[in-house]
This record gives sequence, C-alpha cells and structure tokens, in this order.
Amino acid sequence: MKRKGEAFWTGTGKDGNGHLTTQSKVLNETQYSFSSRFENGIGTNPEELIAAAHAGCFTMKLAFILQAKNYTAESLNTTCKITLDDGSITQSHLVLDAKVKGISKNEFEESVKDAELNCPISKLLDTQITVDFTLNS
Repeated sequence: MKRKGEAFWTGTGKDGNGHLTTQSKVLNETQYSFSSRFENGIGTNPEELIAAAHAGCFTMKLAFILQAKNYTAESLNTTCKITLDDGSITQSHLVLDAKVKGISKNEFEESVKDAELNCPISKLLDTQITVDFTLNS
C-alpha cells in the first residue's frame, strides 16, 4: 500500500504560504504558512498533522490488539500533543480515555504499551513517546 500527500509553497519561509493536499482529498489545498505553524494563524501545519496521524494510528492499533484478545472497545478517545523544540520534534504525548468492558487494568496496560511501541507512526517517529490513559469499564 502506498499513500500520497502533496505540498505547494511560494515565497520565503516566513512571508510565503502554501497548501497541502492528500490523496483522499480530505485535505484539498488546505492552507499552511509560517503563521499557522509557529503562531496561531489560520490553516494547518505539519506538527498537528503528525499529532492526528499518531493519535489515529495508535488508537486503531489498540483496537486491533484488543480484538485479538476478544475485547471490543466501547470507546477509545486519544489526544496527541507533538512538541517542536529548536527545529526538532522532541516528544509525542498520547492521552487515552478508554471504555472497555471486562478487561483488567494490567491486561489493558499491556495492550496500550503494545500499541505505543508497534503502531506504524510510533515506529516512524524518532522521538520520545509517552502515553497516559484512563480505563473506564
């Protein structure tokens, strides 16, 4: 499987602007700029896209791990915060709120750790990854 994304940019790094498009067109010429990346301007930025990708990948991996153990999650809600310091991504912090009936805290914690280490985006990122979770049953 291969997926594609495109970026277009014009102008300087600080005063220019561009847009991003994904193969699925979920993002279709979505604006990004210095302001949307390093300030609070309108548009997206690579770091928030990485955060969404990591949250989504981790959550789906966890759902598959739980399924293999004969559990079905009622809900898995993951937030990811990416930290960009001095031109490098230094941390990806996942916060999970889960509702899974019948699973022990230990078995769930093992499943979370498995997802943290083995989702494809975690494997891609060369940074510190941390996970906090709340399990409701």
